[in-house]
Amino acid sequence: MFNYLRKRFTSHIRERSRRRARLVSKDGRCNIEFGNVEQSRFVFLIDIWTTILDLRWRYKMTIFISAFLGSWFLFGLLWYAVAYIHKDLPEFNPSINHTPCVENINGLTSAFLFSLETQVTIGYGFRCVTEQCATAIFLLIFQSILGVIINSFMCGAILAKISRSKNRAKTITFSKNAVISKRGGKLCLLIRVANLRKSLLIGSHIYGKLLKTTITPEGETIILDQVNIEFVVDAGNENLFFISPLTIYHVIDKNSPFFHTAAETILQQDFELVVFLDGTVEATSATCQVRTSYIPEEVLWGYRFAPIVSKTKEGKYRVDFQNFSKTVAVETPHCALCLYNEKEAKAKEKKGYDNPGFVLSEVSETSDTQM
Repeated sequence: MFNYLRKRFTSHIRERSRRRARLVSKDGRCNIEFGNVEQSRFVFLIDIWTTILDLRWRYKMTIFISAFLGSWFLFGLLWYAVAYIHKDLPEFNPSINHTPCVENINGLTSAFLFSLETQVTIGYGFRCVTEQCATAIFLLIFQSILGVIINSFMCGAILAKISRSKNRAKTITFSKNAVISKRGGKLCLLIRVANLRKSLLIGSHIYGKLLKTTITPEGETIILDQVNIEFVVDAGNENLFFISPLTIYHVIDKNSPFFHTAAETILQQDFELVVFLDGTVEATSATCQVRTSYIPEEVLWGYRFAPIVSKTKEGKYRVDFQNFSKTVAVETPHCALCLYNEKEAKAKEKKGYDNPGFVLSEVSETSDTQM
């Protein structure tokens, strides 16, 4: 019993460590880390717009709140300094005929409130700038312009973050596993993909990359070497009519990197199949990309996907997503090479063969007849 649990625990740890070593997660996030980058992080501030958009929501909201609070407090200090220099504060005991730069600023708190009212254009009417000080008028203009810039940038960043096409990719889902079985008389690797919205992706294009470690004839080891994988559906791999779930497939022929893979050896290989779906969002005309990946443990040999689309009595088409990733075992050759040799042998049986040792001799016929 102890040996059994130890084996299960060891296999579980080995499987977890293997699953972690993947470049692209199932939800499309890239697992990559950059180290020893010579360029300074200041280069990210040059493209501040992209940097802000790529930030997580918690950091973005922190910057949003800090920008407004910081500007209100900074200008509050400046308004307090203007009142202090002009001796408008109560501690200076101004005369009755004294005209302050800003009415009703009695301290730092009232200066902060005036800064807030000015920048967000609340306009309560209790505190206001007079024509007594040119400095106050210039500061009012400067804060108003800077407030509009901050407001436009922050609100635009949040709106752009919400409307990013990356969020549209969340409603595109791939099957949990890929399967290998016969389709149209050919051995194929099949993947199911579905659009969870009724709005379409225009100009959709689907393709794949096989990532593996290869050794060149010169002895160079290339980690994450990329090999193109062509995926098609029955109508082609471009301009997909993506209104219902589609089953895309890759034909395992002589040009496929899976041609020499067998059912017994697929789990022993080390590769990662990354699948991409590019398209244009119908509502916003923005391009988006959806991606997922499959490792050998997620490729099922000898299975096909269960039916998912049916027709109701009312004449409507119904998609049952309960069977979206469900697979059914089918009879499948254990390797593509075997299927190819089998077809080649059957084709040769239907052909005739020439015998080079066969000689055709002609017999001359005579017209003489003996009685």
